Amino acid sequence: MSWTIAAPENRPRILAALAAAAVQVLLVWVLVTGLTVHIPHVIERSMAVFGVIPEPPPPPPERVPPPPRHSSAAKGSPAPPNLRSRATPVAAPPPIIPVPAPPVMVTAPKPYVGAEATTGASDIAGPGTGAGGRGNGYGGGGEGDGGTGPRWRSGRLKDSDYPAGAGQAGVSGTVAVRYLVDTDGRVKECDVTRSSGSPALDDTTCRLIEKRFRFSPARDERGRPVPAWIVENHSWVIEHDPTPPDEDDRGR
Repeated sequence: MSWTIAAPENRPRILAALAAAAVQVLLVWVLVTGLTVHIPHVIERSMAVFGVIPEPPPPPPERVPPPPRHSSAAKGSPAPPNLRSRATPVAAPPPIIPVPAPPVMVTAPKPYVGAEATTGASDIAGPGTGAGGRGNGYGGGGEGDGGTGPRWRSGRLKDSDYPAGAGQAGVSGTVAVRYLVDTDGRVKECDVTRSSGSPALDDTTCRLIEKRFRFSPARDERGRPVPAWIVENHSWVIEHDPTPPDEDDRGR
């Protein structure tokens, strides 16, 4: 029996053929696997119904006040505080303080018919007319305790002030007056509270008091000048001599 052993030069060809076959198999596999199309599977589900709770409405927007406007005008000083209503104080009438009467005025006698053209004052009683002094007077004091009344400084009624018509008619009388002394010491108003019976005597009395009389004003407890009223009497007197002078006296 004999064995044949292949020659060694045929082995490379076999290897090459195997390699070529392997490459072809690989290409076929690549083509098969690479060209495969994956078709997705659609899964149908039935529609489910869910109960949806609606969301609560949003809260209303918060109202923000606009910022205060700043005026470009210049700021002034603050206004004064408001005045409060106050009751009007009720004061009691001022007390009446007596005023010392001035010295009694000497009246001038009325001359009879004679050579002399003037009238002279004399301390001998005789016929004549005269204006009485400020008489029984008293004045109003200040406001409250501790005040002082007005003090007379100047101003008098003189015999020459006797109204001519009243003197010739023999009219006389006493006038009661009430007048106001202001804070400057002047008489501001005069009223006749009791007439003498003669309008001429009444008017002359108040007119001359307002014109001539001056006072130191009344003062309250703090020393401040205050108005005050004065009430007093003024007498207008006509003196008659029961025995007229003889011819010898007239010629003197």
